[in-house]
Amino acid sequence: MKANGKIVPLRRANKAAGSDEPETAKLARLIAAYAPHDGSFELRVPGLYASRFSRVNNKCVHALRLPSLCLVAQGAKTVIVGQEFYEYDASRMIVFSVALPVAAQITQASHAVPYLALKLELDPHKIAELVLKVYPQGLPPVQDRSAVYIAPVDLSVLNAATRLMEFLAHPRDAELIAPLVVDEIVIRLLRSPMGARIAQMGFAESSVHRIAEAISWLRANFSQPMKVEDLAEQVHMSVSSFHEHFKSVTSMSPLHYQKVLRLQEARRLMLSTMMDAGTASQRVGYLSASQFSREYSRFFGSAPTKDVAKLRQEG
Repeated sequence: MKANGKIVPLRRANKAAGSDEPETAKLARLIAAYAPHDGSFELRVPGLYASRFSRVNNKCVHALRLPSLCLVAQGAKTVIVGQEFYEYDASRMIVFSVALPVAAQITQASHAVPYLALKLELDPHKIAELVLKVYPQGLPPVQDRSAVYIAPVDLSVLNAATRLMEFLAHPRDAELIAPLVVDEIVIRLLRSPMGARIAQMGFAESSVHRIAEAISWLRANFSQPMKVEDLAEQVHMSVSSFHEHFKSVTSMSPLHYQKVLRLQEARRLMLSTMMDAGTASQRVGYLSASQFSREYSRFFGSAPTKDVAKLRQEG
């Protein structure tokens, strides 16, 4: 398995540490209770989602992943960002530090043992606030600028996530105490081996934060013409530095990132609003229907009309 360009052996949580298995099983039971059937469910705590899937994916599912922590309690999943592959299961936690268009596959799941996962969205402003407490003497230097961090699951993070799920049964606790536990999870992430990299999300002068600003502009204006020079100037970077940092963080160029956003949105429009391919291509910024069809077919594997018809048939 390839993670951040390195081969990492796949391990199960019960092999990583004997004490992990009961906590993982407990979290799995809680997730299953709030995800009664396949899908992703928004929970009472803001930014917290539970997911269940009872079968593996034969094809990748394309989506935009916001900055977040993901903990798998059961099953396994692979996420592709650009040309990079990240595989994680109950033995690994994964953090996305910026909004990324991804292709994902559930690789281990069944009706008897479904894939169960918990996602907590991360707020850069909250990270900036807590970084000052965790690193009062300043941050250590960080070389890796990748937007995806993967590491062995931290038992303290797992315990806090389990407690957070338990609060859902008690509305008053969910309102008053859950935010404190969310802060605890962020602090424990900041104190973990990946902490210095996560801290970059909250620093306005860090390259990760600047690229996140550029991504925010792209997400809000993906249908508009974009000049890399203008975007680089907007985040106070030279064109060469911006291009280098953007690709280092997202594993793709700014233009490719914009293209993926356009294609994902066009697919969503055709699926959810019954919009035809020509109108969808114009809506997301394409001037040429033939270019849209070529790029869509290359990215999703089949022509727009055929692809959407198949997706509708598959439900």
